Amino acid sequence: MISNTEALEKEKKRIQEIVKWFIVILLLIIAIVGNYFYRDLSLILRIVAIFFIITITGIVALMTEQGKLMIMFVREARIEVRKVIWPTRQETFYTTLIVAIVTTLMSLILWGLDSFLVSMVSFITSLRF
Repeated sequence: MISNTEALEKEKKRIQEIVKWFIVILLLIIAIVGNYFYRDLSLILRIVAIFFIITITGIVALMTEQGKLMIMFVREARIEVRKVIWPTRQETFYTTLIVAIVTTLMSLILWGLDSFLVSMVSFITSLRF
């Protein structure tokens, strides 16, 4: 059975998450509206301000539960990328060459089939008046 303090802690965490996401949305709205209203200012100044706001927004978003899960996912993905056995330059070249040859061959076959079908349809339709 969940004690009252555990339930209060869960509710407190849930409210904190909601507040963090509210701050993220609010900061994004401020960046968009601020860029619109201060369009008379220098472009460089607006870019710096938006970069600053987006950076703060990203930091706040990464502090949420979903943000922490995303950080963990990215770390695990980087570990998996290191485990991949990448093909050699020669394997990559030969694979690309094979794909190019097969693509060219298929395009020629389809072009020939299309030409044949067009001539057949033209022949059939020219016989009927």
